[in-house]
Amino acid sequence: MRLAILGAGAVGTSVAELAGEYGHTVTGLADSSSAVVDPDGIDVGAALDAKRSEGVVGSAAPEDVLDGEYDVLVEATPTTLGDAQPGFGHLRTALERDRHVVLANKGPVAERYGEVRDLERESEGQVKFEATVGGAIPVLSTVEDFGPDRITAVRGVLNGTANFILSRMAAEGLDYEHVLAEAQDLGVAEADPTFDVDGTDAALKFVILANVLRGNGREYALADADVAGIEDIPGSALELATEDGRTIRLIGEVTADGEVRVGPRLVPEHGTLAVTGTNNIVQFETEHAGRLNLSGRGAGGPETATAVLSDVGRLPER
Repeated sequence: MRLAILGAGAVGTSVAELAGEYGHTVTGLADSSSAVVDPDGIDVGAALDAKRSEGVVGSAAPEDVLDGEYDVLVEATPTTLGDAQPGFGHLRTALERDRHVVLANKGPVAERYGEVRDLERESEGQVKFEATVGGAIPVLSTVEDFGPDRITAVRGVLNGTANFILSRMAAEGLDYEHVLAEAQDLGVAEADPTFDVDGTDAALKFVILANVLRGNGREYALADADVAGIEDIPGSALELATEDGRTIRLIGEVTADGEVRVGPRLVPEHGTLAVTGTNNIVQFETEHAGRLNLSGRGAGGPETATAVLSDVGRLPER
């Protein structure tokens, strides 16, 4: 497949670097202010070298990537809330041109899911978005394979930054501010960690899951989720939980009655949901097969790129 990649952050650059290993050609790559386009395939190494040394990937304009030759648009620009722009507009342009779209950007399917599906129905292209939920963990493909109607509820840990902070607070008896600073020094937390620690990032992922599981009867957006974060959890709360054989994790869920909730919850200290570090876990409750657990790395450039490229592999040749 010929890939056009919008977004040259950790995920977009990793997709570009790994595309050749998966048998694909990158015909366009754009960051926020520049692009490089070649219908025969760009020199990915040269583009990324230019990004590191000059701050741009090429001399073309970002919109030139959308106008170029490609089979799949990989939308890896930053997630935005509300109107989900510019990601939604990029998706719409590609679908109107009957191209496939693979999303790493959560915005379009967390905030405008119904519109995305309407555009997809009118196009010869398809939309895939495995990378929006759980990084390398095959969450959405498992839902698709198992059957959304056979999954009654889902819960889990879907933010590595918050999980790292809570794990370190519990293990070392440290306070929130100390561990947050450590996470930022290690690159686990962003300079502005708000979306991670206030529950927004996890909530977007569970909203996407709710749309996939319950989307035939109701469309969800972030405003439909009940969300609380971890900023106000004192170290003493984790100490008290440990004394009782429990710990605290930022748990999200889509309940059997279709509600979406994210917030700090007490869980057994050595239970399945008490994953440590930046690991994620998703639990599915199913009609006939009981509980299914999926866990692994929920973030990271190469890890999330594997989900993007797996989606590309599921798409029909154009």
